[in-house]
Parts: sequence; structure tokens; C-alpha cells
Amino acid sequence: MSFARLSLKGRALKLLSQREHSRLELQRKLAPHVEEGDDLRATLDELETRGFISEQRVVDSVIHSKASRFGTARLVQELRSKGLDDEMVRNASEQLRDTELERARELWCKRFGTPPADIKEKAKQLRFMASRGFSSGVASRVLREAPYSDFDEGDAAD
Repeated sequence: MSFARLSLKGRALKLLSQREHSRLELQRKLAPHVEEGDDLRATLDELETRGFISEQRVVDSVIHSKASRFGTARLVQELRSKGLDDEMVRNASEQLRDTELERARELWCKRFGTPPADIKEKAKQLRFMASRGFSSGVASRVLREAPYSDFDEGDAAD
């Protein structure tokens, strides 16, 4: 059966078979396909009751698939965009903050591996870390503690 002929429930199950989706994501994706006689809310309620929609699984999936590449701020923003419960997002944020420094170090090592040679390179590395959602404090600490770091901000003034 083609995707175009699926019922709302069928479409939702097909989407859920590809990856975890929050209720809000499914609602957004299914809304354009609602036809007369369909009850999107009831369909989503049923899927949630049966355990096909799980906010905790969405959180776990996002953290598992993206935590090694992104900082806490970026991941929290993504979780919020999925319409997840504030308490659940707060708990995930606390969990992510506990590992942020280590995750930032690993990402920095993969991306750069060597300390910045000058102030321009340091700015580039800090911008990269910020664009990935790592706090400026964490990014600065990663660069400051980089192995074999010869760069000293005082050298830039010389």
C-alpha cells in the first residue's frame, strides 16, 4: 500500500517505525492528511496509550544519537522544539550538563586535535564549539586544558 493511501494511524506507525517521534511532531506531520471523519487527537491518544509514542524514548533517542556532536544548549533546544514536557527537558539538561565537558573535549579532539596556534585560530575553534551548542565556559576550558597548549593570550599582545 502506498503512503498516500494510509490511514492516519498507518501513517503514524510508518513514521514511528523510522525513528521516535513526539506527539507534537506526529501531530504536525499528520495534520495535512486529516480527512473528513478522521480524529487526529483520538489516533494520537490511542498510540500514546498503547506505548507507541513515548516522550522518554524521544529524549533517550536524541541524547543517544546527538550528544557526542552537540552541547547541552543545542540538545535542549531540539528537545523543546519537539514539544516535550518541561520537567523531562530539565532532567535531560541536568544529565547532559554532567557530561558536557567530556563530550566537548572529545568533539574538539576529533575536529581539531591540536591547540590553536594564534588568536585567530583560537577564535575559530571557540566559534565552532559555540555553534555546536557548548557553553563559552566549557569551550574555553577545553582549549585552555588542551594537551601541549603553547598558546597564551598574553603572547598575542607581544
